[in-house]
Amino acid sequence: MTNEFSLAQLTVLECAPPEMTYLAARAGYDFVSFRPIYMGLPGEPNYALAENKKMLRETKTALADTGLKLLDIELARIYDGVDPKNYVPAMEVAAELGGRHVLSSIWTEDRNFAIERFAELCELAKPFGLTIELEYVPIAGVRDLAGTLDVLHTAKQENSGLMLDIHHFHRAGDKVEDLDAVPREWFRYLHLCDAPAEIPTDKEEMTRILREARSYVGEGGIDVASIVNRIPKVPYSIELPNIERVKELGYEEFARRCLQSAKDYLALHPRKEQDFFSKMRKAN
Repeated sequence: MTNEFSLAQLTVLECAPPEMTYLAARAGYDFVSFRPIYMGLPGEPNYALAENKKMLRETKTALADTGLKLLDIELARIYDGVDPKNYVPAMEVAAELGGRHVLSSIWTEDRNFAIERFAELCELAKPFGLTIELEYVPIAGVRDLAGTLDVLHTAKQENSGLMLDIHHFHRAGDKVEDLDAVPREWFRYLHLCDAPAEIPTDKEEMTRILREARSYVGEGGIDVASIVNRIPKVPYSIELPNIERVKELGYEEFARRCLQSAKDYLALHPRKEQDFFSKMRKAN
């Protein structure tokens, strides 16, 4: 089974979904990962497809023309005062476009509120056949693997899961051995990238790297293979924003190099599948 790759919106942030889809197809990707939930961050374009019917039609056409599939949409954040029902229009769009997953993260320190709203988000996604994948971010409210598993185990939602980001996993100081305790069905895709091995102690520097200065896979100091090969084989969504390289190469060539470097790295670090049935036969 060959590896499958998605192009994440943050990697080509200024490319609207229709343009991004054609670009991803030319660069050799299998999926796209859109950002149709507008967060209002500084400099962030608004790709709220539920409100922009023209862009939605163009996106649908681009997916049909290229044969690419929509892997996931983002970002359904849980923050103080959020009403998860506000994310329903984006879920409707995701379902209309054939998407599979909705990415979420938690930006409040109120554990009970976070778990209640996350569970509500999962319930809202069920009629659309979507899963809610919880990502932890080292600058957010839920910032490590333990906190994420706490939410998932407490919320008890069958359509919820864990979405690992390689950058965030490393920055949180998590250990690959801890992934063994995660139910295998909770892994549905991950964010692939690399970054310098040294973990910034300054929040602003941490934020700068994760938003605009990540590295090609194999170029940084993270032992990426130890993470991706510890979990089941899933699609890899390449989230690798790097402003300087985009200025140098342009979005399409940059996206192509992101993909090629990831393929090269994974080819050099193949997963070692355990022959379960062979071991069982020998035991008997």
